[in-house]
Amino acid sequence: MKQFLIIQTAFIGDAILATGMVEKLAQHFPDAAIDMLVRKGNEGLLQNNPHLREVLIWDKKSGKYKNLNQQLQKIRATHYDKVINLQRFGATGLLTGLSGAKEKIGFKKNPFSFLFTEKHPHEIGNGTHEIERNHVLIASFTDQHATKPKLYPSIADKQKVEAYLKKPFVCLAPTSVWFTKQLPAAKWVYLIRELASRFQIYLLGAPGDFEACEQIIKDAKVTQGVTNLAGKLSMLQSAALMQQAHMNYTNDSAPMHMASSMNAPTTAVFCSTVPKFGFGPLADISYVVQTRENLDCRPCGLHGYKACPLKHYQCANTISISELADTSLN
Repeated sequence: MKQFLIIQTAFIGDAILATGMVEKLAQHFPDAAIDMLVRKGNEGLLQNNPHLREVLIWDKKSGKYKNLNQQLQKIRATHYDKVINLQRFGATGLLTGLSGAKEKIGFKKNPFSFLFTEKHPHEIGNGTHEIERNHVLIASFTDQHATKPKLYPSIADKQKVEAYLKKPFVCLAPTSVWFTKQLPAAKWVYLIRELASRFQIYLLGAPGDFEACEQIIKDAKVTQGVTNLAGKLSMLQSAALMQQAHMNYTNDSAPMHMASSMNAPTTAVFCSTVPKFGFGPLADISYVVQTRENLDCRPCGLHGYKACPLKHYQCANTISISELADTSLN
């Protein structure tokens, strides 16, 4: 029996996109044992995944390097056939290089790639999607086609959201870790007003997003049909709800990838970042809405900033609300 370990200890969206590799390995090696290493907090995404034997968890916030060493010892004791590292940072590169696996596969950009048995380029900005960049690492022993990510909400997760399915609805995920990847709150307010006569509206997010979502609802001044679910659903419950939505409105952030994993209709808003980076929506029904102005300052960075470097935020302020609303009419 072959044993694979996939390493992706970055953020939620990155972990979701990595599940495409799990799907592909399971297709080609149905009897293999597939494990995945993620950062603490992301393990809930992988619950119920029928293709994973074990989810290893790296606690980056409490005893970061002590915990990393513990994971290394566990990895070495497992004697993996292939360790596949999707990250380009030193800690996971060292983990891969010292894993003791027969094959250690990763990206050339990793500072410890000299310890890998196989390394590949990772180029951002040429329009290649991240799942395709990741797939290059396993193409030689699977096939040439990347597989979309997939999450597996449980029956209990689906039952949890049944009460919200009584009317046609849309989901809005208005927040982001990065300010410059986030459509301004005022525009979410206008979008709610545009959609409220036709749909029930649910706002999604983490517990820390509850107040921001609450303020958006307050400013919208819509008397009924808008519900703040930020922090009230788990990640897989949110995914189950998004799957049933008429449309899901997201920033260039984790909820977009969550919608992709459920093949749920998606309208993705790109502000300071651009789809050409390779992180766009993957659902069969998906739209990208962005400014139509030719701005010399866009994109201003790969991951976004805490504030607009030029203080005008035109990449977001010039996005059309009517264009956003129209995607729910198609």
